[in-house]
Amino acid sequence: MKKQGFPAVIDENTEILILGSLPGDVSIRKHQYYGHPGNDFWRLLGSILGEDLQGMNYQNRLETLKSNKIGLWDVFKAGKREGSEDAKIKDEEINRFSMLKDMAPNLKLVLFNGKKSGQYEPIVRAMGYETKVLPSSSGANRRFPKNRKSEWEAAFKR
Repeated sequence: MKKQGFPAVIDENTEILILGSLPGDVSIRKHQYYGHPGNDFWRLLGSILGEDLQGMNYQNRLETLKSNKIGLWDVFKAGKREGSEDAKIKDEEINRFSMLKDMAPNLKLVLFNGKKSGQYEPIVRAMGYETKVLPSSSGANRRFPKNRKSEWEAAFKR
């Protein structure tokens, strides 16, 4: 089944961009980045920003990110996948990263949420951005929660 990604949540003030892979089924149904309640993305980022992102409605979450100069997007514009596992993504179409210079002229740091999106880190680094691949915020990746949280926190303390 072909699945479509979401538009970039990015503007001219964005300095940090977080790239996931492709929205999962729950996120697609909700039309929200990281819409699955089992995904720790909003909890991790809320802890870093000192905001209760998890307790906010989706629009307020996005506004809080924008006010902190953080953008969201995915590596893939579309792809085929049964279920929501990154490992099952096939026939993926990559987003046009060449648009970043125009969309976010102040962008400095691109963070990749997990290994699948992180496979595209060399492409973005070659464009002149600072990059870092972070442990996935997926609920399936909770083996070392302290390590994951500290890696995410370190990425934002530049």
